[in-house]
Order: sequence, then structure tokens, then C-alpha cells
Amino acid sequence: MARSLPKYTVPSLSPEEGAKLAEILQQRLNALNDLALTLKHIHWNVVGPHFIAVHEMIDPQVDAVRLMVDAIAERIATLGVAPVGTPGALVKARTWDDYSIGRDSAIAHLGALDEVYVGVITDHRQAAKDTEELDDVTNDLLIGHLHELELFHWFVRAHLESAGGALSTGSADGEKASADAARAKDKASA
Repeated sequence: MARSLPKYTVPSLSPEEGAKLAEILQQRLNALNDLALTLKHIHWNVVGPHFIAVHEMIDPQVDAVRLMVDAIAERIATLGVAPVGTPGALVKARTWDDYSIGRDSAIAHLGALDEVYVGVITDHRQAAKDTEELDDVTNDLLIGHLHELELFHWFVRAHLESAGGALSTGSADGEKASADAARAKDKASA
């Protein structure tokens, strides 16, 4: 599908460049909206002895990701393109599966969330790389988000890490496998 060109964009960018940047940012908008909802889902469905630590760790992440969403949507609008933030558009455009863990232990959720953050951060890094030569402002926005996303990822991994530095998720591949591995390791150490 051919992208429509904005009637205007920011100074020093062509309408084509503005449209390309907006397209990249729309993908990040979708991913971050999904991440905010996933984090809130975890916040509501986490149980077990680590409940309060994880429950309270997640809300500031939700708030920060929502601010990222707003900044990206406003950058898209600044580029002359209408940001799309509706649930139907997000579901239609996303290239990842829906978060699949329901009510479960804190450790299981953190194992799955580790995988979620890997995906979001990997794609965000690619978007930063794709904007690097095109627009400093957009690139700087994405890099700033990466700083926070990687910090949140570290918070998650700190719960999964042994004193020797190994993650309880090991080489598990995928959200469910990571949740299962984290849960099993937690049960074995209890």
C-alpha cells in the first residue's frame, strides 16, 4: 500500500521523508500502546509471594510507557501525519502475538515480560537505526525511550537473575516457555 504524503512536515524534511518517519513511528506507537496494556494486565494478574514488589514495580513502567506513546503520537502529528491509536488499528497492524499469560506467579509473568521487552527493545533499536540518517529529532526521541525501556528490562531481569548472573529463563524461546522456565526455577529454589 502506497503511503500518502503529508501536506506539510517539519522544516528541512521532504514530505516523503516525513511520511517515512511517521510510518516508522506508527509501528513504535502500536508496540508501545500494546506494551502499556500488557504491563497493566500483568499488574492486575500477578500473584504469589513477590506480588507487591512486582505489582508496585509495574505501575511506574506503565506511566513512563504512556508518556512515550504520547511523545511518539505528537511527533507523528508534528511530521504532518495523523497518528492512529485505536485498538482495532493496533491489532490489525501488529506483527506479534497477544500476551498469553493470565493469572500467574510474579516470576512466571516476569519470565514472559523479559521476552516482551526483548521484542520491544530490539524493534525500537531498529527504528532508531532506521531514523539515524533521516532525522536527528526523531532519532533522539527513540534513543531516549531506549534508555528507559532498557532500564525497565533490567528491573525485570534482576528478579530472574541468579547471584552468578544466569537468567532463570535460560535459553527458553518465547513468552510461554520463558514463563515456564522462570516458574520451574523458582519452584526448585523454594
